[in-house]
Amino acid sequence: FIIFSYGSAFSQVELTNANDEVYDFLKRMQVQEIIPDYNSSNLPLSRYEISNYLLKINSLRNTLNKNDKSILDFYLNQYNFDITGNMKSDISLVNNFSGENLFSNDKHNHIYAYSDSNASLFFDITGGSTLRKANGDSLGDKAISFMGIGFKVRGSLFNSVGYYLKAVNWLKTSGDSSDIRFARLTDPEIFADWKLGEKNENYYTPFEGYLRYQTKTNWLALTAGRTPLRQGFGYIDKLYLSDNTVAFDFFKLDLNYKALQYSFTYGGLRGDSAGIPGNQLDAKNISTHRLTINFSKRFKLGIFESVVIPNSPFNFTFFNPISFLTAAELNKSSQGKNDNANNSIMGFDLEAIPVKNLSFQISVLLDDFSMSGIFKSDDITNKFGYQAGIFYNDAFTVPGLVAITEYTRINPFVYTHEDNLAQYTHWNLPLGHLLQPNSDEIAAGLNYYFDSRFNVSALIRIQRHAAGRIDSAGSTVLNYGGNINDGQYIVSERVGFLNGNRINKNIYEFNMNWEPLLQWKLSFKYVYALTDKLYINKKIIDRYFFINLGLTI
Repeated sequence: FIIFSYGSAFSQVELTNANDEVYDFLKRMQVQEIIPDYNSSNLPLSRYEISNYLLKINSLRNTLNKNDKSILDFYLNQYNFDITGNMKSDISLVNNFSGENLFSNDKHNHIYAYSDSNASLFFDITGGSTLRKANGDSLGDKAISFMGIGFKVRGSLFNSVGYYLKAVNWLKTSGDSSDIRFARLTDPEIFADWKLGEKNENYYTPFEGYLRYQTKTNWLALTAGRTPLRQGFGYIDKLYLSDNTVAFDFFKLDLNYKALQYSFTYGGLRGDSAGIPGNQLDAKNISTHRLTINFSKRFKLGIFESVVIPNSPFNFTFFNPISFLTAAELNKSSQGKNDNANNSIMGFDLEAIPVKNLSFQISVLLDDFSMSGIFKSDDITNKFGYQAGIFYNDAFTVPGLVAITEYTRINPFVYTHEDNLAQYTHWNLPLGHLLQPNSDEIAAGLNYYFDSRFNVSALIRIQRHAAGRIDSAGSTVLNYGGNINDGQYIVSERVGFLNGNRINKNIYEFNMNWEPLLQWKLSFKYVYALTDKLYINKKIIDRYFFINLGLTI
């Protein structure tokens, strides 16, 4: 194993992507009470922060089982430069190319890598291929494949400024326009590329990039750019900021002091009026605040608020990092004739660890909160979402097995807005939970790492939903608040949970991730979905799978 002393990590300022599997490991170590101050409700973290957590875990490695020691050593090797400042675990192929290095299983390859006392730079070529197939009543028989190649560059300057840029061009190698529709419906990254969807091009080009400043002790950080953000304690899905859409461009301020962690974000969203492609808004922005308080190693409390601002390219009212956004919305500067143009959301969540290896979280979301309607059961001004989840580490006495269960309820019209301009969406996809409004879900999952490079997971989602009634022309006749892109109040009776056209849906998902050689990754995903449209007594079955191969050098 690798030996490190517990101390300060070398200051690498760039972030680790919010979807990285290292966060799964850190979460397990938090619930195991090894790093109790770890906060999973505001991601991503810098490589500096993650390195310090790894050092803390390594100082207590004698408390880990054999499998977790193996995973820890894998990440200590991956973050070796961030921890030690030396490049013993990195290879610059420009300077030292060989077949042995290219297929190294213990060192990280880079096309070019450089570091000195003031700067670091890592330049990689990245790419891969993906095959996707579907069979079902609504998807039909579909097959599509892509091959991609691109680059990634990252590094730090003077131990305080980090930079990152990644761009990949994915070329469609098989499939037609109907296959593209299947790919877009099952992958937010493809959905959010207008060339592939609207212009029928044969490629899409996602990118991420940012510039980041961080103080030496990480009490202050400033980030400007585009990378995925996650906020909320949800274990399977999050109510506030989730991975159900693509990353948006933002400016972000982070403050950390002892038990307090605070974040302010101001960003730009893609908005289409009523979710209609081609009917784009002139502008759609979002402002968010997130405060997390660590009351003890067993209890955390979070407060979240956001405002979605349509047709206003920039508004200083919501660029104030120290304010109360709901009050600011009521006292904002001029924004046209509609004083109710913006969509305000508040949230409160908590996480507790009553005993080692077991945690639970409770999250509440309030959309367009008004005291005048709080006691009216059919009021559509106050719209609530609820979530409760349990995280069980080393489940059923199996070391490394994680069992999660979570219940989520999204009441009618949550995330929507009455003028259909300020929905809580980006590219018409939810910024928050995957569920449509007027729905609830019980989800349960298992995740197991056989070793540091091979893991499998299974997930079951049992959902109930009620939709509005649509006429033959596709217009909404009665709206029961079941479509995130339609917030118009067209109802003929009391608004009630699960009123409308009732639909049940069961989704079964299996995932496998394997890294046979360092930086050579293979993943497999299979989804089986059963949709029961109770209002017309019709059942729909769809199946699809992905096989992905990725390589970074």
